[in-house]
Amino acid sequence: MQELEFPAPLLLTLDRPAVSNFPIYLFIFIVFLNRYVFGLYLALFKGKKFDEKIEGYEPTVTVVVPLYNEGRSIYDTIVSLTKLHYPKEKLNITVVDDCSTDDSYQWACKAASEHPNVRVLRNPFNMGKRKGINHAVRESTSEIIVSVDSDVIIFPTALRELVARFTAPDIAAVGGRVHVSNPNDNWLSKLQTIKYYFGQEHLKNLERSLKSVMCLSGCLTAYRRHVLIQLEPILENRNILGVPIKYGEDRFLTRQIVKHGYRTVMTMDAMCFTKAPTDLRGYFNQQLRWKRSNVVDFALGIGHAWKLHPLLCIQYLSMFMLLLVYPFVIINHILEGEFLDLAMFHIAVIAAFSLIYWFAPTTRKLPPWLRVHPIAFLPMAVLMPVAYLLLTPLGMFTLDTSSWETRGHVAGAPPPAAGGAPR
Repeated sequence: MQELEFPAPLLLTLDRPAVSNFPIYLFIFIVFLNRYVFGLYLALFKGKKFDEKIEGYEPTVTVVVPLYNEGRSIYDTIVSLTKLHYPKEKLNITVVDDCSTDDSYQWACKAASEHPNVRVLRNPFNMGKRKGINHAVRESTSEIIVSVDSDVIIFPTALRELVARFTAPDIAAVGGRVHVSNPNDNWLSKLQTIKYYFGQEHLKNLERSLKSVMCLSGCLTAYRRHVLIQLEPILENRNILGVPIKYGEDRFLTRQIVKHGYRTVMTMDAMCFTKAPTDLRGYFNQQLRWKRSNVVDFALGIGHAWKLHPLLCIQYLSMFMLLLVYPFVIINHILEGEFLDLAMFHIAVIAAFSLIYWFAPTTRKLPPWLRVHPIAFLPMAVLMPVAYLLLTPLGMFTLDTSSWETRGHVAGAPPPAAGGAPR
């Protein structure tokens, strides 16, 4: 999932010479134009071509679910996949267990025993999410591979919406929209509901318009299998100075697809639902994982960023600069005694985004249970700078982690007898 970025706080350079601030103002202006204005303009200008689709396309599909310590919830995910509105004879579901230490494998096998098009594989040792998916891709013969996270519930029409966006041979990947399934659990889930909204409805418009979305979520993305096979050697050997990297697979894969000359698109009509963390520990674990992914992928992608469309190149480089510079800007304002000014400006910016969320037509179209009150976004004025100040440097110094960093499901009561072995 792509993070929500707010470059505006860098504008706080009070009581300093205007001339020295010009590079910062120019940088902020470029980031703002790219992230909001150009993307919105291109979306409106392209009209129906912004989200082109074809009717009647029904390729064979394998839905791949990488699994590690999800417990009972993996059974619900598999059952939801068997109910997708798609020809049963063209749909297979493969679950790849990465040596879970809880009862996830047993729950997956139970689902497989109840549904003939469900297959459960198990890695010989803990290999990481990407290698698990590669394992399933090699075992499949389908034209399209759909990657689904193990804690995700997919809307029944999502699969048809995804395959309908493969309108040209060079479109190699199509991503869907991720909704928060527990928006009203508490203040933290409400905040993330609005954050997810901006991350998908607005911040990807430029990339969507140019058919080069740089990060398609592992929650729900469809790929042409032959492209995954082509990229398998690169995906299997991802490392930094010989240290294997097992996180940020979705962002890395998407960048490699774009790098090799393919197009990537995203549609809001293919929906899925994921549970947002409801405690600060879970939230900051998620943010730390995303920070590591951003640092690694932005840094390693600089070498070919110049090959992107000029607007995408500017966006790519400017967001990398923002990721690295923002913590120093916060520290500088604290040292200069401008912390209160910085905090108030953060609140003003977040309040403005809250109002945009509340009055946006796309928000009004959502069912009431998927909407939250805009005041829930105000704590972001604190969480965002804290995440940048603490997690960005922490992420840079822990790039060699191999943890899946799941929500930490623990083994519960054993499931009923599966009645059969995994296939």
